[in-house]
Amino acid sequence: MWVDGSWALVLLGLSSVSATSVNGAPGHHGSLGAALAVSVVLCVVVTLRRRMPEKMLLLTAATGVAQLVLDVETMVADFAMLVIIYTVAAVGARWASRFALMGGLCAAALAQIRWPQQHTNVLGQVALAVFQTVPFALAWVLGDSMRTRRAYFAQLEERAARLEKEREAQAKVAVAAERARIARELHDVVAHNVSVMVVQADGAAYVLDAAPDQAKKALETISSTGRQALAEMRRLLGVLRTGEHQESGEYVPQPDVEQIEDLVEQCRGSGLPVDFRVEGTPRPLPSGVELTAYRIVQEALTNTRKHGGPNAGASVRLVYFDDGLGLLVEDDGKGAPHELYEEGGADGRGHGLIGMRERVGMVGGTLDAGPRPGGGFRISALLPLKPAH
Repeated sequence: MWVDGSWALVLLGLSSVSATSVNGAPGHHGSLGAALAVSVVLCVVVTLRRRMPEKMLLLTAATGVAQLVLDVETMVADFAMLVIIYTVAAVGARWASRFALMGGLCAAALAQIRWPQQHTNVLGQVALAVFQTVPFALAWVLGDSMRTRRAYFAQLEERAARLEKEREAQAKVAVAAERARIARELHDVVAHNVSVMVVQADGAAYVLDAAPDQAKKALETISSTGRQALAEMRRLLGVLRTGEHQESGEYVPQPDVEQIEDLVEQCRGSGLPVDFRVEGTPRPLPSGVELTAYRIVQEALTNTRKHGGPNAGASVRLVYFDDGLGLLVEDDGKGAPHELYEEGGADGRGHGLIGMRERVGMVGGTLDAGPRPGGGFRISALLPLKPAH
């Protein structure tokens, strides 16, 4: 407003000088007092045009009508009409913008009718009115273009802000998914291998004096299992350090279906009897399906050791279908507590079953986990060969 006020003072000075110089000249219309009053009002319009554009437009229209009624001929201060038309077209309400356009198009014609040029024919009067209308139309077009440009930039800013929020949301989802994936891998690696080492350590302590050879064998199993756990932990750390595992080639590949037999042998060596059968024709499977199958069997056998009791036995059956891979892991032990497979994860427990469901869901399969009718626990899964969409 201070900038507009400064320009208004300049406009008022020029208009006052012009009105004083032409006052009393031959052919001049209107009194000096009326001209100065109109100049002051129009300079107020320039000063307050940003604060209240619609009100200043109405004040300008009333001032123009007063000029026509009081016979105050056009002067320098009427430049304020161009300014307010531009302002309303740029920032004012739509009705005010339309009103300004209509008023600007009529202003020059009304001035020519009220103060016709002497010694000019009708055609010349019309041409002069059209020529004087151009600045009003141009002021409105510039203002409306500025409105459109501002709206465009505002839309770009809104879109950029929305995209930023979407990127943040996607980043949070990606972080949560990565945390869940790391939690599944850590649980599968730690829970299985540590449970084997605990069982072997308990057995070694029990037979240390009576059967040193069995204790030695148990300690060897603990050693090999620990090395395997370290290797898988090293692989996970390599995945977390982006690119490191690709450059060094140090880390072991992801386990697959063929390694399930080694897993079963490891469980048998730790004292858990396991019956392992494969039905159908084995064939290469997608890497995600193979890893999911291995982890399901690993977690199921780990749960048998944890919850099945000392005399529990397990059976693992892999069935190759035309369109998928079926898994069935059963044991005849005591079974898992009800809250683990129904509410999983309470008090930090049951994460294995949660990880199973997440893995199976990622490949578009189905999982069923619960107690067997004859006692024990059963986990069955069907993994399709086609990726989930």
